[in-house]
Amino acid sequence: MTKMIEALVLTRRMVVSCVLCLSPVGAWAVTGDEATHEADHALDADIIELPEVHVHGLPLNKDQQVGPVPKSTPWPAIPASLDGKPLDDWMKARLLVSKEAQVTVVVLEPAKHRELTVAGIIALNKWTFAPQLKGDDPIDGELTVRIHFRSQ
Repeated sequence: MTKMIEALVLTRRMVVSCVLCLSPVGAWAVTGDEATHEADHALDADIIELPEVHVHGLPLNKDQQVGPVPKSTPWPAIPASLDGKPLDDWMKARLLVSKEAQVTVVVLEPAKHRELTVAGIIALNKWTFAPQLKGDDPIDGELTVRIHFRSQ
């Protein structure tokens, strides 16, 4: 019985070594292509871990975006009449983005200071988007934005 097992192990080693000899990968190996698994872990010390980020919203289906994708989002400027004054104000607006990527701004809740609402509308009109997609086809989409004006 032990001779049979030894013969089986010997046959198995011969088959494995023959397969390795016939492998085209072994024929094309270049000096320095050895496995570097341990060396790869040495690079892990250079990885910077960022704090956890929580993203709100619906998960994306693989064939559909939930909304238009912003390309450029310039921030509003504080008007000269309110410059240097302490501010804690906000406004809410809905951006309607057509399938041609044209943006229409609708103010849902204006800021307490009219000047901030105007500055917000001017900035939001400069925002550019890639249209929302359903599969590969662009469709009309919208998103709601809340701008918080705060200074001390």
